[in-house]
Amino acid sequence: MELSGSTILLTGGTGSFGTAFVTHLLERHDDVVIRVYSRDELKQSEMAARVKDDRLRFLIGDVRDRDRLYRAAQGADVIVHAAAMKQVPACEHNPLEAVKTNVGGAENVVDVAIDAGVPRVVALSTDKAVNPVNLYGATKLCAEKIVVQGNAYATQSGTRLACVRYGNVVGSRGSVVPVFREQARRGRLTITDERMTRFWITLRQSVELVIYALREMSGGEVFIPKIPSMRVVDLAEALAPGVPYDVIGIRPGEKLHELLITADESRHTVDVGEAYVVLPEVAGWGEVPVHGVPIADGFVYASDTNDQWLDAEALGKLVDE
Repeated sequence: MELSGSTILLTGGTGSFGTAFVTHLLERHDDVVIRVYSRDELKQSEMAARVKDDRLRFLIGDVRDRDRLYRAAQGADVIVHAAAMKQVPACEHNPLEAVKTNVGGAENVVDVAIDAGVPRVVALSTDKAVNPVNLYGATKLCAEKIVVQGNAYATQSGTRLACVRYGNVVGSRGSVVPVFREQARRGRLTITDERMTRFWITLRQSVELVIYALREMSGGEVFIPKIPSMRVVDLAEALAPGVPYDVIGIRPGEKLHELLITADESRHTVDVGEAYVVLPEVAGWGEVPVHGVPIADGFVYASDTNDQWLDAEALGKLVDE
């Protein structure tokens, strides 16, 4: 799908991803219109003052509010769904709020896209949704299923929906990077476990993945980038060379390592070169074309067995960028 000339509804538009997505599109497409949809009027006013571009439309609204979302989607060509509660402790302590936003919000996006006749929808997911051990991951797993199977309800409308799934984003809000930097100023870091690994992606890469998905999707796919892993101890060394640290133990709802593809998903996943694509197991809306090479049965894409790694030096360069 060509984005030039498109009207794009971006939920969660003032977050880290939303800001990067808006910047990318405005720089590369003169004739796009982006509707920034979020519930924080302060962040919207700050973005409006910072960007100053008449191709932006700012709409106050919550993805929990179906009627408001429907109004915002009228005439849109694309919905990029980035709104979510994503802080693990906040979701654990406010479980029903997380469900309302992450699960109910995804349902609203699907319903609104179909009813308003929006041709393409891409929703953002996370490695936390794979074999989830916390409520945030569980709600994002539900959201993935809702979006993928939403295609079954859209067969008569022409709407098609897909997801992207990726790991930790360098410099995003809530990232460990500002935590380590603040701790470094105090002279001592805290690390949960020295064995811990994570997938690592830049905001630019996450934006490019969404654009790739919009261009290549047929409906029902989950697009997963090929990204490097990093050790948390290497990140600490990159941000605070030589600063001592204390090991405080894994927090509730936290994993040692993250997954992006499980062994069970490998049976219906293909390699398309720059990414993996998980195909729907049941596609009641029609056959989903397979353009890649099937991956090995039993393949697991995990942060600790990845074949791409960032060392402390590479991490430092990424964070500086």
